[in-house]
Amino acid sequence: MRGRSYAFFKIVPQNNAGLVETLGKYRARREAGLHFYVPFFQTIRKVSLAMRPLRLPDYSVITADNADIKASVTLNYHVTNAVKYMYENTDSVESMAQLVRGHLRDIIGRMELDEALGSTTKINVQLADAIGDLTNTYGINVDRINIDELRPSASIQEAMDKQLTADRERVATIAKAEGEARSIELTTKAKNDALMATAKAEADATKTRAEAEKYRIDTVQAGLAGADDKYFQNQSINAFSTLAGSSSNLVVVNGQELDQLGQIPVAGKLLEKGLK
Repeated sequence: MRGRSYAFFKIVPQNNAGLVETLGKYRARREAGLHFYVPFFQTIRKVSLAMRPLRLPDYSVITADNADIKASVTLNYHVTNAVKYMYENTDSVESMAQLVRGHLRDIIGRMELDEALGSTTKINVQLADAIGDLTNTYGINVDRINIDELRPSASIQEAMDKQLTADRERVATIAKAEGEARSIELTTKAKNDALMATAKAEADATKTRAEAEKYRIDTVQAGLAGADDKYFQNQSINAFSTLAGSSSNLVVVNGQELDQLGQIPVAGKLLEKGLK
């Protein structure tokens, strides 16, 4: 009986690689397009070469100061070697994910909590450098990696919130104390300035009065220095006139001037008043 041969075809889509297997063994790679194969003996596996995202779920990482934080990572990768990706590793994607987790634990494990929480960009760079090109190992390459979130555990977050609240209260207390101290300082300065101004004004007034009194005395003394006997006689007359109008009956005069007493008109009036 004449033998018959059968052949089927399969389309390998764009941005895919076709892996031809004969009796379960890899035989050749086919690019995008239409390809024929022998059924039952051959198959063509399609492997996508397009970039794919992968999000690694939260997992625990311990910092250098023994703080437990949860890390979330998203990475983009694509297959660079379909043969290594498909045949040399049971699960290349999971192997890559484990490698990323391991490097991330190592990087964060050398940082303290505060440094790690504020250094996601730095961690991204170090993680990308640590992973490098995985083509020779897993047949894939990580194009982009990003730390989505570093979240402390609930107990640590609660302690951080309490510390933050305490720091805010401390800053507010210090600010209030500084404000009160400044207010007291300004009030004290204002009072001291007022006292100094008052004291200076009183000193200036006393000085002015003293200068006025000195001027008066100097003027009187200058006038007396140029006065003659008539001036003093006139002064005596004025004094006796004032005395005559008073209720006093006692007059004390210089004995050497008794002979001149009668020459003063008001003297007689004084004597008459004294005899009554």
